[in-house]
Amino acid sequence: MMPPPPPALADSRQSANAAACAIFLAGFTCDAGFTIYISYMATSSQHDPIVSLPHSDTPHATLERIPVAFAAGDGIGPEIAEAVRRILEAAQVPLELEPVTLGERAYLGGVSTGVPDDAWAAIRRSRALLKGPITTPQGGGYKSVNVTLRKTLGLFANVRPCESFACLPASAQGIDLVVVRENEEDLYAGIEHRQTPETYQCLKLVTRAGCERIVRYAFAFARANGRSKVTCMTKDNIMKLTDGLFHRVFDEVAREYPELGTEHQIIDIGAARLATRPQAYDVIVTLNLYGDILSDIAAEVSGSVGLGGSANIGRRFAMFEAVHGSAPDIAGRDIANPSGLLQSAVALLVHVGLGSHAATLRNAWLRTLEQGIHTADLRPGRPVGTLAFADAVIANLGALPERLKVASFPENSRPIEVEVSQPAPQLRERSGIDVFVHHTGSVDTLAAQLLAAAGPALQLTMITNRGVKVWPAGHADTLCTDHWRCRFVARDKGAVEFAALHALVGRIAEQGGDVIKTEGLFQYDGQPGFSAGQGA
Repeated sequence: MMPPPPPALADSRQSANAAACAIFLAGFTCDAGFTIYISYMATSSQHDPIVSLPHSDTPHATLERIPVAFAAGDGIGPEIAEAVRRILEAAQVPLELEPVTLGERAYLGGVSTGVPDDAWAAIRRSRALLKGPITTPQGGGYKSVNVTLRKTLGLFANVRPCESFACLPASAQGIDLVVVRENEEDLYAGIEHRQTPETYQCLKLVTRAGCERIVRYAFAFARANGRSKVTCMTKDNIMKLTDGLFHRVFDEVAREYPELGTEHQIIDIGAARLATRPQAYDVIVTLNLYGDILSDIAAEVSGSVGLGGSANIGRRFAMFEAVHGSAPDIAGRDIANPSGLLQSAVALLVHVGLGSHAATLRNAWLRTLEQGIHTADLRPGRPVGTLAFADAVIANLGALPERLKVASFPENSRPIEVEVSQPAPQLRERSGIDVFVHHTGSVDTLAAQLLAAAGPALQLTMITNRGVKVWPAGHADTLCTDHWRCRFVARDKGAVEFAALHALVGRIAEQGGDVIKTEGLFQYDGQPGFSAGQGA
């Protein structure tokens, strides 16, 4: 049987009027026909965003102990994981933590993905993972375990709440915001190539389904949690197609939420404003890389990145982890802050239907901060160590904060459905090809070679180097490397058959051209689906 919440906590719910909470479960129907469920906590007295998923086919009330995969991680991970484990055990939380090895130790043990088979099995059994920070070895082709887990398990939404506390020093007070970050696409797809001796490429992949899914999540989250504004951040003044798609989808979805304020900001000024006036933000939704950076900025200005926890949400699985990294430089010194992982554990408890236990842990943690007990990252003075901080939290189990908001989380959820729209069909026509070549001579020599290879159906219209037009009529001051984009389009401005493009590439090779890759150029309802060259 699950232990009941402490009497003090039960009494506080009425006195603090914190019982007016509800979980909202949103279902997103995808092209493949499945539904992704995300739940949100709404409360009249506080903003404590928690996301959860259906965790088991068996109601949690009938389970004696709920299985959860538990990875200590690398660097400071084992220290903060041990601190959190001790707190969970002292609170008699009915979790069955199954230790799994992820990250550096797995890499060094010969597991190329950093995730051994037994870890995958444990995660699939429990459908929930609580993990410490992971170290990805530098070089040698190692892939990020975090990205592997998020993409393999379909954890499309990364939710990172950030709040300042009056009892702690911070760059700014009054911070209460949530960064909702797309978790699977963008530059974190990790598709990189060395194309020439001088040039390396990373592909930025953005899909309409991915954009709409995360944007709808952010708006539904804001509505369910009583938030008032959603801010979108992109760099669509430069990346007009990829980031432009995200911004366009944001504007479309925003019309369905007239009660919420909305705004769009370019990511560079948005990040600067987040650092200097974070109180102006409520819910921020953005692409993968930007969200990673923004959530660290928000955590740092609110007091410490060591306070930040996060939830990664997908259709069948969820992963909970601290925002910060593995910090190997301070590993083994008993000075790391376990708060981020502890707050991730609080989110996990709500996820598996243990809201009262989640409240017990968070309230004990808040009371500990109020008492001036802190690790070295939070303020100067006389900090305590990692395990001493955990012991202080344990001593406060059952206590309530006196000045900070009392936390209360629900035990049950109810579903609502939000569908991802199907875009209208568009006429797609092939209009040309960009041929990327390796060339170390002059652009005029390259142009002559390409003009000789053009043939009757296609004409060479532009050569760029690092995106800047260098032919025709380039500028002598433009720095050129050994990597060139050569654009060919149909001479009659109409559609062109793939066979003509294939033949063109063959003729370029016959002329001695070193072709690296090609990109088809397409028109969609008569609008170009490709960017122009800088200066073209």
